[in-house]
Amino acid sequence: MPDVATAPAITVRPISTSADRKRFIDFQYDFYQDEPHWIAPLRLDVSKTLNPKKNAFFEHGDLQLFLAEDAGGQVIGRIAAIYNGEHLKKYDDGNGFFGFFECIDDEQVAEALFAEARDWLKTKGLTGMRGPVNPSMNDVSALLVDGFDREPAILMPYNKPYYERLLTANGLTRAMTTWAYYLHKKYVQIDKMRRGAKIVRRRNPGVTLRTIDMKRFDEEARTILDIYNEAWSNNWGHVSMTPAEFAQLAADMKQVIDPRIVYMLEDEGTPIAFSISLPNLNQALRQNRNGALLKALPRLLLQPKLGGVYEIRMPLMGVRQAYHGKALDTLMVLETIEKGPSYGYDACEMSWVLDDNKVLINSLESMGGVVDKEYALYEERFVH
Repeated sequence: MPDVATAPAITVRPISTSADRKRFIDFQYDFYQDEPHWIAPLRLDVSKTLNPKKNAFFEHGDLQLFLAEDAGGQVIGRIAAIYNGEHLKKYDDGNGFFGFFECIDDEQVAEALFAEARDWLKTKGLTGMRGPVNPSMNDVSALLVDGFDREPAILMPYNKPYYERLLTANGLTRAMTTWAYYLHKKYVQIDKMRRGAKIVRRRNPGVTLRTIDMKRFDEEARTILDIYNEAWSNNWGHVSMTPAEFAQLAADMKQVIDPRIVYMLEDEGTPIAFSISLPNLNQALRQNRNGALLKALPRLLLQPKLGGVYEIRMPLMGVRQAYHGKALDTLMVLETIEKGPSYGYDACEMSWVLDDNKVLINSLESMGGVVDKEYALYEERFVH
């Protein structure tokens, strides 16, 4: 693979120095300053994600960062080519990934970036590419394709509206559509949900619901990991988190969860399901355009109303396979919706939801949920 890909006035090169890594990270913050609905991710989090010494993903994965520059050395785009060992172990499909994609509205620049990503993945013996993922589907992933006039929820992507065109112009096709559903206390069909939950409880008399026990957080986290990896094992593109990856995620979430809205379902005392909701801290980070606001987070968590946090996002929910088809998820969603307003949360985003998960989609729509945003993942097979 050549070290440099060139086109007229365009240079794309792999980066390795800390100075170039900083430029890679900085580009997003400079690039989105005029986007009113973009929420800046915390720089500390982005840096940690890209650091092999701090991100457990690198125990089985690898990535190469690339910068696109114009003739004057100005950064005009970036991309990461990603190798995911856990994905290949499960699927053996030859797929690599791309992520952290940002680019000016120029198909030639995008073409040069994707060419370098393909070449690097080919050197790893891979035969295809999917994305965007940053750096895996267990992290921030997918491309926003509809809903640009609204802010993203916590840990959800936001990108330029023309990105889908750049991807499709470079031979990538849509592999999966995902949705963000929005439920607000004013419009949710609460009476209908209560009637449904009453039937579920009658049919499952041994099932009880409780909140997470923060005094046993590590034990609870291990239980959640076990349920998650089993419950999601048949979902499109799912790759189980390694214990180290989940430990890292749990440590991060421990800093931001509100334990009053994290639930466990038990059957005769045995955990069978969970749901995790997060305060949508993006609502409190609107003015944090440079990604540096960190010390204020504890205050925002303790006093969400003062921080302007009145929504939550439910990113994770899982039910053991033996209990599928029993509508047990209804109990956790109902509890979240009923209790949320008393804690200052008036609405909930359920995201993301796979387009082929018709059972969940029908359930959310019957509750009064509406589609708020559309996302998608794209892929291609390499031509040799």
